[in-house]
Amino acid sequence: MQKKTPFPENPPTWNAEQGEMAMIAGILEGSPDAVGVAVIRLDCGCRKMAAVSCEGEPASKIIMYRDQAESICDLCKEDHGSALRVIAQFIHWAAPQPDQDACARIEAKVLGGPTAATTH
Repeated sequence: MQKKTPFPENPPTWNAEQGEMAMIAGILEGSPDAVGVAVIRLDCGCRKMAAVSCEGEPASKIIMYRDQAESICDLCKEDHGSALRVIAQFIHWAAPQPDQDACARIEAKVLGGPTAATTH
């Protein structure tokens, strides 16, 4: 059984990659209640994304995709992007970004703990 890689005490500041930006923009456009988009990168190269509300609740459906591919990988089709295979997770905040306390509260609820916030 594969072990989940622990996140460091002071996680790095994660930023959305160029390929993720179009997907994030589309999710935000279709989710008027969203304050950000949770981005979860998996070890296979697939990604899971969903808009989040100011209460830390889902503001969209979860979208799974893989850059420059017609569909997600076979492993993700089997395990739906298992949490054991997460290599990075963060919230890409919509402008205006919520205050620091709100960001920390939302991150804790959505991702299970604080991460380094990104401002975009």
